[in-house]
Amino acid sequence: MSLRLSTVILPVDRWHHGGRAKWQRAEELGFHAAYTYDHLSWRTFRDGPWFGALPTLTAAATATDRLRLGTLVTSPNFRHPVTLAKELISLDDISGGRITLGIGAGGNGFDATALGQEAWTPKERADRFGEFVPLLDRLLTEGAVSQQGDFYTAEEARNIPGCVQRPRLPFAVAATGPRGLKLAARHGQAWVTTGDPKLYEEGTPEQSVAALRGQVEKLGKTCAEVGRDVAELDKILLTGFTPDRGRPLESVDAFVDFAGRHHDLGFTEIVIHWPIADSDFAADQAVFEKIATEAVAQLG
Repeated sequence: MSLRLSTVILPVDRWHHGGRAKWQRAEELGFHAAYTYDHLSWRTFRDGPWFGALPTLTAAATATDRLRLGTLVTSPNFRHPVTLAKELISLDDISGGRITLGIGAGGNGFDATALGQEAWTPKERADRFGEFVPLLDRLLTEGAVSQQGDFYTAEEARNIPGCVQRPRLPFAVAATGPRGLKLAARHGQAWVTTGDPKLYEEGTPEQSVAALRGQVEKLGKTCAEVGRDVAELDKILLTGFTPDRGRPLESVDAFVDFAGRHHDLGFTEIVIHWPIADSDFAADQAVFEKIATEAVAQLG
């Protein structure tokens, strides 16, 4: 399968002061998709501007025509399947069927305690995620849903007329552990990874490639266990969290080398961060745009 190139635009700009222009430029540059993070605040951006993901995507949907749009990723940290489903079918309708839901179990960031709760343990996050995804799947495909769960309840929840995309908008499930991979195999149209976080500080690019190869192999085995053809799933690599860090964006050649090595592992989509000055995602805008317009053609 040919490689697709996408970008992620963090929601840090006021819409009328640079925000809209970025999403429109992403479409002009030919990116397959543009995603944003679904957080209440995030890491070093906590004390600066940070806007809501779903309103931002709604605005982006009205400002673009062809670009796919989505989250990387939404999590149960502050979302409920019933309310999220209603917002997603609305967003899918407004965009004309261009939405992908990136979804993960969440972590220990600021979202984990912003609503006043104690941060969940990894097991608790996995338990909630295991209930969240199947219920959201039902809510987006059935006209009326009632379900009493350990964590989430739906009582005659209606989502008529459903998604523009049928049977529902695609899920891109972020996972590396066995329970998350099983959710990706059963409910995902795509699988998302950022690599092995343990290698970010001290690992090498070669070790990262080996770890990603292992993740892809585990996904294949999990799909086989549930009777799914792993080839049906897109494999998405969100960059910026491997030992390579920002080096792939230093030149077209550097990116082509990076993307080629990961395409060989089976990845079908690579996502690069839109440059943000004075941050971990700082990069030369001109080089970034040259990568967007020239790199994929060099990968054959």
